[in-house]
Amino acid sequence: MKIISWNVNGLRANIKKGAFDWLVSQDADIFCVQETKAHPEQLPENVINVPGYHSYFDHSKMRKGYSGVAIWTKKEPEKAEYGLGIPEFDKEGRQIALFFKDFVFINIYFPNGGGEPARFQYKLDYYEAFLKYIEKLHKKGHKIIFCGDVNVAHNEIDLARPKENSTEIGFLPIERAWIDKVISKGYVDTYRHFNPEKKDAYTWWDMKTFARDRNVGWRIDYFFVSDDLTGKVKKTHIYKDILGSDHCPISIDLS
Repeated sequence: MKIISWNVNGLRANIKKGAFDWLVSQDADIFCVQETKAHPEQLPENVINVPGYHSYFDHSKMRKGYSGVAIWTKKEPEKAEYGLGIPEFDKEGRQIALFFKDFVFINIYFPNGGGEPARFQYKLDYYEAFLKYIEKLHKKGHKIIFCGDVNVAHNEIDLARPKENSTEIGFLPIERAWIDKVISKGYVDTYRHFNPEKKDAYTWWDMKTFARDRNVGWRIDYFFVSDDLTGKVKKTHIYKDILGSDHCPISIDLS
């Protein structure tokens, strides 16, 4: 089973660039995107209904052109769940969970946390609410896969210039500590599981400074699995050469 995740930074723009065609061409069992910046009615019919796939969309209820996530899956899930069940968080359309027999698959786009101080607190509160959400599912016996744009680089190896960014949102100690907490609860960062010391492996670059040309990036997009699924993960991949967004796609293969 192959699963691909990509923050497309605007699904409609991604489609126009032909990048969505690449996603479909990979023939993944599940593929998902974050930051769609679109309501379903704003998308072409061939994107809403990709042949051979069931599709699920969540979008911002606050304003158009903001946030949003989507999933396409060959196998129909037993049920779909949107958001955390907390209106303050769910109004931004950041999460879809699909319940399959063998695991719960969650596509999530965490808040960036920039701008007003209240937005950073919102991000931290969202982190905590999400961890409670997956812990509740796991304690009920569900195995967990969650992926998407987590909007934080975990360790110094996960960004090109850690010292220069040590006081920047996205690499603050309190954000990095949350990933430590996730890992302490038994969730595995699949990329680091296979590549514990690999450097220069990034998933996001600042387009304004042409950072991608120099590979001055951050690894802020992840696949995490609960430890009872670790043995099923056979490989991971970062598609650093696939264009169409300021992020690149990532994937995992499971047996």
